[in-house]
Amino acid sequence: MKKIFGSESWQGKLSFGSLTKRQRNSIGICPKDGNSITSGAQYHIRDKDLRKIHRAASVGDAEKMEEILLTSLRHLNDRDKKNRTALHLACANGHPEVVTLLAHSKCQLNLCDNENKTALIKAVQCQEEKCTTILLECGADPNIMDIYGNTALHYAVAGQNMDIAAKLLSYKANIEARNKALTPWKELQSQVTEG
Repeated sequence: MKKIFGSESWQGKLSFGSLTKRQRNSIGICPKDGNSITSGAQYHIRDKDLRKIHRAASVGDAEKMEEILLTSLRHLNDRDKKNRTALHLACANGHPEVVTLLAHSKCQLNLCDNENKTALIKAVQCQEEKCTTILLECGADPNIMDIYGNTALHYAVAGQNMDIAAKLLSYKANIEARNKALTPWKELQSQVTEG
């Protein structure tokens, strides 16, 4: 970790935007099947497919969420048709108040959607730093891999969000976790040397 966040000014050398499509493919940022690490981060939500708890989470209605949680906790971990929980939807849409309510109500933090993405992965992928912090402080696992082999740290590095990357590392995210192409550490190194 010292090499990444040491005194040398490596941040100015990182330039993911300057990579060619072929280079991005080789490090797993833009896989051939179109499922990129950074694009398509937001969920497509159809209101008619959601329960009350999912609707409240997706729009960030903390008051409604509190009301739902006060009447019953049995729906806390309910899933929609794509296996998303209210926590997934709150994180993807950047609603830290709702994330706090759900986490403090003891929802399961590491449940996965159809792509094996946890709420933490969605928070990082959507660059929602407050939601990421809340989840990590409440004990979310930063080392779960989605179906593409990416962890939350892969998404932070690919999204060039070094604040979130540093936070993930402080919560013991595995810098050597390998996706189809590289580890986050190798990805950082290759960008620093190319820049």
